[in-house]
Amino acid sequence: MARMRVRQAIAAALADAMREDGSVLLFGEDVAAAEGPFKTSEGLLAEFGPLRVRDTPISEMGFVGAAVGAAAVGMRPVVEIMFMEFLGVALDQLVTEAAKFRYLSNGRVSVPLVVRASIGSGLGFGTQHSQTLENWLTATPGLKVAVPSDAQTAYGLLRAAIRDPDPVAILEPRALYAERGECVTGEEGIVPLGTARVVREGDAVTVVALGQTVRAAVSAAERLGTGVEVIDLSTLVPWDRDTVLASVARTGRLVVVEESPSSGGWGSEVVSAVTAAAFRALQAPPFRITAPDVPVPYNRGLEARFSPSVDEVEYQLKTYLDTGEVPDPWWRREGVAA
Repeated sequence: MARMRVRQAIAAALADAMREDGSVLLFGEDVAAAEGPFKTSEGLLAEFGPLRVRDTPISEMGFVGAAVGAAAVGMRPVVEIMFMEFLGVALDQLVTEAAKFRYLSNGRVSVPLVVRASIGSGLGFGTQHSQTLENWLTATPGLKVAVPSDAQTAYGLLRAAIRDPDPVAILEPRALYAERGECVTGEEGIVPLGTARVVREGDAVTVVALGQTVRAAVSAAERLGTGVEVIDLSTLVPWDRDTVLASVARTGRLVVVEESPSSGGWGSEVVSAVTAAAFRALQAPPFRITAPDVPVPYNRGLEARFSPSVDEVEYQLKTYLDTGEVPDPWWRREGVAA
């Protein structure tokens, strides 16, 4: 086990995968000579050379399309999208083509492609470079989607994604790249896709979080003391229903903490599925703690309020546990939005 930053864990995962399998390639803007816009490919060009670590033109449509073709003929490309929003111009290649090849070919053609994209608010990149946009991908059959929350899951999920025979999107919370944590590398460090982690045990409420909201959920739970169980969902497609349902069966309550805006967030799927499968186990209505339905603000103070803060999560959980009722979010309590 070593202590490393999240960005270093990503670079370590790429290096280990490339040493293991000569068909693993890395494409993207500034991933080679500059070693990644966020230094997530540090040292790779020097070790593996320009044939396997390739800088591309500023054309996501072009290099994602090239990676889909390479994957379809037996390579295992990893492409880096600098900001999640830029994937919008290449959705056809990923969602309509790569995710459908296995189905359209009756299983004869697979596309072992990994698309990495940085996501999220917190670093002052403004409204057009701070979204999470998981919902662009989660309703796409044939595509897996995972979101790391620390160095270990950054390393382990990426190693698992590169080994997967089908396309996988890894959405990396940008605000976590500089965070340090313990990380087991090699075979023992691989985190299977579709497996959630119970990161804090409790028996009064199940809190499901993802990406950088895991930190907020754990911090709020520690302030509240015992009783709050926190689950890091890790993979959105397929998500780990068994772990979530087993937890709700013990606690009788469910809260989902999301960075995405309230409308259309991934937590709606979790709440819906748990309500349908475990309605009789619920002692109070399940609900979601989200961002408001507004663009991510550029102003530092407003941006800090956008994603669920530790204070807001603590307030919502305490009110919910004390009353059994679903509290209003801060923007309704303060009368700034409906």
